[in-house]
Amino acid sequence: MSDAQYQAGLELRRAMFGPGGVDQQIEAATEFTAPMQEMVTRLCFGEVWHRDPLDRRTRSMLTIAMLVALGKPNQIRVHVRGAIANGVSNEEIREILLHGMVYCGVPASVDAFLAAGETLRDMGLE
Repeated sequence: MSDAQYQAGLELRRAMFGPGGVDQQIEAATEFTAPMQEMVTRLCFGEVWHRDPLDRRTRSMLTIAMLVALGKPNQIRVHVRGAIANGVSNEEIREILLHGMVYCGVPASVDAFLAAGETLRDMGLE
């Protein structure tokens, strides 16, 4: 896979989540999961995350909010790391989660707080 969108997506994934985790995910992909990894890299990070006018910081905040709404704590853990890499502060993450509590419901927000807090502690930021 050498096209420009895939390469741009791979670079962005590495910048946000670290090269080790991204490369490990891609290398560990099976015949079954490889198309998913390619689509995530090309479509999500190679195309959507590079579109104007939203910058990476804004997209990170939106992504966390959407993951709260969907109740996806495992993905919140991943995207809190990416948000920190994209310049989102702990305080801004907290406010996104509080905002989500009102609009997405208390149970979704409590799970999001637990996942984000655990990740921030693991990163030595709380």
